[in-house]
Amino acid sequence: MIPGNLLAVALFVLHFSFSQPIGARSPAVSGRQILSIAPASSTCAGAPKPNECRTVNQAAAAISSSFDTYGITSPGEIAALTSLMAFETDDFKYNINYYPGNPGQGTRNMQSAAYNLQYAQSIPALYSSLQAIGGDPNAVRDLLTANDSLDFGSAAWFLVTVCTEATRAALQSQGLAGWQSYLTNCIGTAPTTDREAYWQRAVQVFGAVE
Repeated sequence: MIPGNLLAVALFVLHFSFSQPIGARSPAVSGRQILSIAPASSTCAGAPKPNECRTVNQAAAAISSSFDTYGITSPGEIAALTSLMAFETDDFKYNINYYPGNPGQGTRNMQSAAYNLQYAQSIPALYSSLQAIGGDPNAVRDLLTANDSLDFGSAAWFLVTVCTEATRAALQSQGLAGWQSYLTNCIGTAPTTDREAYWQRAVQVFGAVE
């Protein structure tokens, strides 16, 4: 009999393998690129929550994997998602919402408990664990944040699952206006100056439309 944890890993790999679009391959994100976007991510030394912190190379590998999994290939979408995660996690130092501390909110795009549940339900490897924990929002979040591929995969999942095709098209080709529309109409937040600074750095790094 296969141990439960090994079976979960196997199912997770199968899920990611079969969810990749045929013929789509995302450009790899490098640690140097991440550092240019999130300058404070070079080290986790002194991080407030060391277990949550990820360095540039760790973040780059997980982000690249998530883009492959969900077929994110356009520079505009790559810039938007990477900058969103960097901003929401204070340069990848957190994956749990502490301020104001909404129950179940977290992962690298800091999505709500309701979306974390939907995300977890989309992953076959988590089926048994979800049944066992019932509706505890913090436990659902913890299932996702315990695995870097799932933790960093939330932003790409949200884009392809929740955002409209019109929003994605705008991100791909409309520069600042497309990014503002993504935040307002899909993420549900305002395009502040601080957020834009992260996005502008990501645009320069990935060569997206400004």
